Amino acid sequence: MSKFIQLHILTSYPPANLNRDDLGRPKTAKMGNVDRLRVSSQSLKRAWRTSPLFQSALDGHIGMRTKKLGLGAFNQLVEGGIGDKNAKEWASSIAGAFGKVKKDNPLEIEQLAHVSPAEEQLINDLVAVLIKENRKPEENELALLKKEAHAVDIALFGRMLASSPGHNVEAACQVAHAISVHPVVIEDDYFTAVDDLNDGQDDAGASHIGESGFAAGLFYLYVCIDKTLLADNLDNNDELVQKTLKGLIEATMKVGPTGKQNSFASRAYATYALGEVGKQQPRSLSVAYLQPLISNNQGADAVKILNQHRDQQQKVYGDCCEHSAVINTLPDTESLSMDEFIATLCE
Repeated sequence: MSKFIQLHILTSYPPANLNRDDLGRPKTAKMGNVDRLRVSSQSLKRAWRTSPLFQSALDGHIGMRTKKLGLGAFNQLVEGGIGDKNAKEWASSIAGAFGKVKKDNPLEIEQLAHVSPAEEQLINDLVAVLIKENRKPEENELALLKKEAHAVDIALFGRMLASSPGHNVEAACQVAHAISVHPVVIEDDYFTAVDDLNDGQDDAGASHIGESGFAAGLFYLYVCIDKTLLADNLDNNDELVQKTLKGLIEATMKVGPTGKQNSFASRAYATYALGEVGKQQPRSLSVAYLQPLISNNQGADAVKILNQHRDQQQKVYGDCCEHSAVINTLPDTESLSMDEFIATLCE
């Protein structure tokens, strides 16, 4: 039976536009019959996997998502002395190993492919052979997809290849959309830009005028990690599993989406985090905020409501985990350190 690590995280962001919709405004969701701020799981996962924190912790084990595999191979072949025509044909064959290539651009594939470092190395090795022997790739050499030695971000968040379903990877980490625990109203920031060389003699107006939506919010985020599946995805490499868990947990606590950071500097660490470990059926605690929180002390009240709901669930369903850990940055509260929190969840 799988062992699960569940994270329930409360993070407060100042005025920001973390994750935009098609109109450039902060994303929202209706819950409890009121509008809430929302940050999509896709935005969160990308922010974590591309963050310096995660990249540093798992250097050499992180994959690449791209449509342009053929372009990289083409450039290497040309630099190695292969003519443009052959280089394009051979590189397109390599790209085709990861998905159907575009008709109008055979160096690109139609679908984003998530490629592991091991697969990247196979591509580079094959290109080197083609340059050395000045020949096109043989059919058996184009078996570049690997079922084993996956990148940690593929192991965590999965991989779907429509053209090669046998190499799909089931995600070991499920991430909910983060939602504010309270109602929100999106506000508009009207801004202007001034031309430094405009002395105001002929034109005293602004050189640019614009609007940008923003809102502040205290978000609840739920993350569930299937540790058993993660280990299976990483070929039971226990050292790498531990490094992956530590890197991911720390990223969820410290890293947020990068949307409009230059305009709002909305970087934030988690205010509160409850971590749970066990083999019990996982469940989100988002229903604790089904009734929107209206409070002058949102941080403390959000923590109180979360724990009251968890306690009630425990009474009804029994223990929902085998052990738990808490980080709490609110004043006059007890808390584990980040290192202690991670160690408790990963043991």
